[in-house]
Amino acid sequence: MALAERAGGRDAIWSDLCRAVRSHYDDLSRIARDIQDLGYTGAAAVLRERLPRTRRARSGEIGEILGTELVEEELGFKVPVRRLRYKDGREMALRGDDFVGVAIDERERLHLLKGRQRVDGHLDAPQSRKQEPRSPGITVGPLRVRCFLWPNRLLDMEGEESDLGRKLRNEVALQAVPARNIDHVLFTLSGNAPPAALAEDLSQSDEEHPQTVINMRIEDHQDFISAVYEEAGTLGDG
Repeated sequence: MALAERAGGRDAIWSDLCRAVRSHYDDLSRIARDIQDLGYTGAAAVLRERLPRTRRARSGEIGEILGTELVEEELGFKVPVRRLRYKDGREMALRGDDFVGVAIDERERLHLLKGRQRVDGHLDAPQSRKQEPRSPGITVGPLRVRCFLWPNRLLDMEGEESDLGRKLRNEVALQAVPARNIDHVLFTLSGNAPPAALAEDLSQSDEEHPQTVINMRIEDHQDFISAVYEEAGTLGDG
């Protein structure tokens, strides 16, 4: 799947995009309470402490955010845990899959989605499937890694999320989810069109696991990322 910006599309969704970014770092109801208690300036200061500042951290995390939102909107999975809310530090990377999606079909069977993302200015074909290239490109094959599930986070929630956490915990512990019910998604964000390597990786994937590769092209992607985070950390002046 290859995606590109529509003319005027960025302006049309800008406020919703920045709101979505904030929601990945903190619950929007808590941000609203911070505004009530601390005012816009104080609430913004609290939020900005959670947002990454370095170019590298921002690039990785916007990929996770956009990949998560796309999976929920287009692929029919729910990503119940917003991992970026649980980071130990602003610039500290999280381990495991970038996002884990869950779906329950009409027969109450559990389906999982293991998602990985990569953000680069220019996507290049891999030099080797065993070695990352020295140039700022992407080696596709090694990005398919083990699933890192968060059932305990869901158990700490209430209602449907807690029930889902119990189902996840039980079925994963019993290894009851067959391979055909585990989808794999690779989401990439780049300033150029996707290389043939992405299509090649998809064609060489095993037939047992459903596979999806998505590339989103934003030509000024670093300026875009910087602007998104600057706006996300601004809550207004009341």
